[in-house]
Amino acid sequence: MGILIPLVIVVICCIIIWRASDGFAAASNFIGRHLSEGVRGATINAIASSLPEVFTSIFFLFYLKDTDGFSGSIGTTAGSAIFNSMIIPAFAILTVVFSGLAKKINVSRKVYLRDGISLIVAEVIFIMLITGQNLYWYHGFILVVVYFIYLIYMITSMPKGDKTQAIVHEDFIRHDLHETNWWFGFLTFDFERVIIGKRKEMSNKLAWPLLIVSTFAIATVCLLLVQACEWLGNYRYTIPYLGEFYGLGIPILFVAVILAAMASSIPDTIISMKDARRGNYDDAVSNALGSNIFDICFAMGFPLFIYTLVHGPIHMTPEVMALSAELRMLLLILTIFTVLIYIWGNGLGKIKAFLLLLLYCVFTIYVVGISQGNEYALKISEVLNVMVSWFNIF
Repeated sequence: MGILIPLVIVVICCIIIWRASDGFAAASNFIGRHLSEGVRGATINAIASSLPEVFTSIFFLFYLKDTDGFSGSIGTTAGSAIFNSMIIPAFAILTVVFSGLAKKINVSRKVYLRDGISLIVAEVIFIMLITGQNLYWYHGFILVVVYFIYLIYMITSMPKGDKTQAIVHEDFIRHDLHETNWWFGFLTFDFERVIIGKRKEMSNKLAWPLLIVSTFAIATVCLLLVQACEWLGNYRYTIPYLGEFYGLGIPILFVAVILAAMASSIPDTIISMKDARRGNYDDAVSNALGSNIFDICFAMGFPLFIYTLVHGPIHMTPEVMALSAELRMLLLILTIFTVLIYIWGNGLGKIKAFLLLLLYCVFTIYVVGISQGNEYALKISEVLNVMVSWFNIF
């Protein structure tokens, strides 16, 4: 029962984020309709769909207010980045293949190299920067600056001629609004129905309120998600009016790296799958990679910057230092493997999709193993920490 309650809450959070993400995706697509394919996915779509990670990181830090909060924050952002690199492209590929739209998706090599190399560079900076027992405001500030450098590069490198080519697709028009009322849309988190109403067609005056309302709903749910993760990780916890329960009794980082990361990555998944269905393959993949850069630089850096300005430096325990270090190293290794899978051969088909899914399953098994003190997982952990020490030399 003690484990079941937070798990049910996590599932409910996933459903609400999923429903709110539909309006979220429609609004962000409309706002970024004048950006070229590939750039739109790595900027507007990536930022919009990764806001849950920002809110989750903020709530982990400001709600828990200790090293557990930081470990939950880094677990969410790093876990989400791993999820984005493997699960999202795999789902986008399988959506196209099993829908009969194509046997594989072809993504511009420029997207692979541009976003893949940028992501690897960002992760190397992440590993080298977040070291030592104390974290200060400038650690978060540097990560935020790195993201804005990437963002400026993306916008300035976009072909000039593509800026005026607006995308037009059926997501900007709703044809079923007459079937149910406003209250039904509100209760089912269909914010498109609530904001757009009988007008059906999207506009700038509707897109921004839709984005804000969807963001607020997702932010509220992220706070509940953080609470559920804390309960699940604790050995013993108390729910007001219900009594005392027992959780898993494991570091919250392990809970966040799987459950919180998966729940917060739902918007990215939905947007990429919709882009793949429309044939915007560059956006489908660049959204996943761009979201990763946003996650590890801004979603991690901004909350860290604000928290340390308000509360002072974060003092990490040796255990949290070791766990977060190996997770960052594992993220870099898996990213390199993923980018190699992308660029190997021609196009992305079923074989690559299943290979990406298998890679994520191996990662999940490792996380479960290390949380339970598995002998083989601990040996891998030692190797990862040694590799991190190589970076620290520089």
